[in-house]
Amino acid sequence: MIAFFCIQINKTHTNIMSKSVITKTFELDDGRTISIETGKLANQADGAVVVKMGDTMLIATVVATKEARENVDFMPLTVEYKEKYAATGKFPGGFFKREARPSEYEILIARLVDRALRPLFPDDFHGDTQVIITLISGSNDTAPDALAALAASSALTISDIPFNGPISEARVAKINGDFVINPSIKEIETAELDLIVAATMDNIIMVEGGMKEVSEEVMLEAIKVAHNAIKVQCQAQLELAEMIEKSKVRREYCHEENDTELKEALKQATYDKLYQISKSGNNCKHERSEAIEAVKDEFISTLSEEDKEAKASLIDRYFHDIEKEAVRNAVLNEKIRLDGRKSDEIRPIWCEVDYLPAAHGSAIFTRGETQSLVTVTLGTKLDKQTIDGAVFEGKSDFLLHYNFPAFSTGEVRPIRGTSRREIGHGNLAMRALKRVIPDDIENPYTIRIVSDILESNGSSSMATVCGGTLALMDAGVKISKPVSGIAMGLITDNESGKYAILSDILGDEDHLGDMDFKIAGTKDGITACQMDIKVEGLSFDILQEALEQAKKGRLHILNEMEKTISQPREDYKPHVPRIEKMTVHKEFIGAIIGPGGKVIQEIQEETNTTIVIEEEGDLGIIDIVSSNKEDIEAAKEKIKQIVAIPEIGNIYKGVVKNIVPFGAFVEILPGKDGLLHISEIEWRRLENVESVLKVGDEIEVKLIGIDSRTGKLKLSRKVLLSRPPRE
Repeated sequence: MIAFFCIQINKTHTNIMSKSVITKTFELDDGRTISIETGKLANQADGAVVVKMGDTMLIATVVATKEARENVDFMPLTVEYKEKYAATGKFPGGFFKREARPSEYEILIARLVDRALRPLFPDDFHGDTQVIITLISGSNDTAPDALAALAASSALTISDIPFNGPISEARVAKINGDFVINPSIKEIETAELDLIVAATMDNIIMVEGGMKEVSEEVMLEAIKVAHNAIKVQCQAQLELAEMIEKSKVRREYCHEENDTELKEALKQATYDKLYQISKSGNNCKHERSEAIEAVKDEFISTLSEEDKEAKASLIDRYFHDIEKEAVRNAVLNEKIRLDGRKSDEIRPIWCEVDYLPAAHGSAIFTRGETQSLVTVTLGTKLDKQTIDGAVFEGKSDFLLHYNFPAFSTGEVRPIRGTSRREIGHGNLAMRALKRVIPDDIENPYTIRIVSDILESNGSSSMATVCGGTLALMDAGVKISKPVSGIAMGLITDNESGKYAILSDILGDEDHLGDMDFKIAGTKDGITACQMDIKVEGLSFDILQEALEQAKKGRLHILNEMEKTISQPREDYKPHVPRIEKMTVHKEFIGAIIGPGGKVIQEIQEETNTTIVIEEEGDLGIIDIVSSNKEDIEAAKEKIKQIVAIPEIGNIYKGVVKNIVPFGAFVEILPGKDGLLHISEIEWRRLENVESVLKVGDEIEVKLIGIDSRTGKLKLSRKVLLSRPPRE
């Protein structure tokens, strides 16, 4: 995998201070070089590095507070990823012309890094920690997301912040049958598999990506290839840290107060009760939560008022740990889950389509206590989303938005902007469905899917995939195959070696378990996946078993969905705007648009249509949009007249545009006039044209000639009239 390692130390002297710049360099299989540099930039951060591959450079910094905030019993980690437009020589869009709130792409990269780093901090470390990754130089053919986690982990590894790393991420794509690490953007576009894998030297932590219906075996092989590449990147970080004194001694901290007697007393009083609740098989989330809360309240009632207030945060933390232990042991020992299901059993499913009569397509998908209401809207090319990033730009004609309101879990929360979780879940569902959307020839529409989660108890993103499939078919979109999704969980016990793979997990099974593995696909293969692993030492054998169990669950869900609707509707609904395409040579685009858009605006107004024109190569692609077939045909006829080439011998219905002493100019096609000489108006001799014609008259004429030098058209009216007998 690696051609060589190289460590270089340079000392840069200034009139203020002396800095030691340390650079670690290694190569990928194809000869590309990646370097990690520290000591030159951002030295006041706890850790800072610059990662470089080709012209792409990322700076990552990390800072953590020495002390934890009061009553914080979690890891307050924030990860930010930002692209500077100057990195690729561009100006930001918009009025202010400066980088503002993060784009969805930037949020998705930040989430990838966050999910890879978060499990590696000590459980008792609660200092506010901020990781900032910035693209400072970019190439139009290098995707920076594959380097972001390497940069972030390197900054942590060379710092004194407690961190059980290093980790790294690698993108693996399957292109023409071969696996490629960190492929170019052009290569990614043709890949049948595109995964980002995060791992330590020993364990897989996270997997996310999209595929073109690949098998479970291919996906597993891709993860192994990526892990081999990650091991090299982790080793490079370890060797770099060895050169830095600060990283050799991690900072001391004390972020948790503990009360051993309280913890033991709480366990003695609550564990058996929690175990009984866990194995009772109560399939109602709220009833189960109330029963668990009652156990805690019963214990608290035995304490003095002083202890209730002073030890509230400790009780919450210890009780959570005891509940987690009870739930996990109940699953492993009793072979029964919180809601009474077997490990591979799917919750009851019911579906409905065409629920919203005014929507272009709609569906309800309900699985257990998780419910998604999904709508599909079909628009024109004018509705495409413009993507204006430092590296990626263009337009997208397939959008999926996921909304997760507080009432879906019975909570009260302020309604603010779209959360990062909503963006991440929507992106996963979008990748799962994008693979089955027809191409532009079969589908002229811009498609927007919106999933509103109305109830949630686990796996709402996969409910979005299932509901999205149903709504697309209800809308009449000719998807190639239905797609379903399932979330898999895992509970393990390292001491006994017991483990349980859980299909279609509940929210509590996700929260208290060791794995959240979402897999979406058709009956023939996987189209998208997202996996977060919270336990060390997950073997590939267990991972393969989980994939096979997921496949069975996915096929079961597909069968249930097909009972409601099994294939797309034959036609779109009556209120869906129809789009018909026309293709012309690009030289006619100007004539169709007209000066200042005059011609195309007149056509749209007269025919009550919307017309969109795009230039593709030597062609002009025209979309004519209307819910009325007659209006579309009228617009097509007008466009045909504009692009038509006059042919000698053809008869045209023209309009008299101008009268001169020697004849009249008649427009036979839009923008194309010909001369009707006075001698060609009638068989009889005319003294003046006005005696027969006036401006605005509609007459039929025949094209009798085209001047070879000037291209002027010669018309005749009299040849279409009966010739009177000679006197």
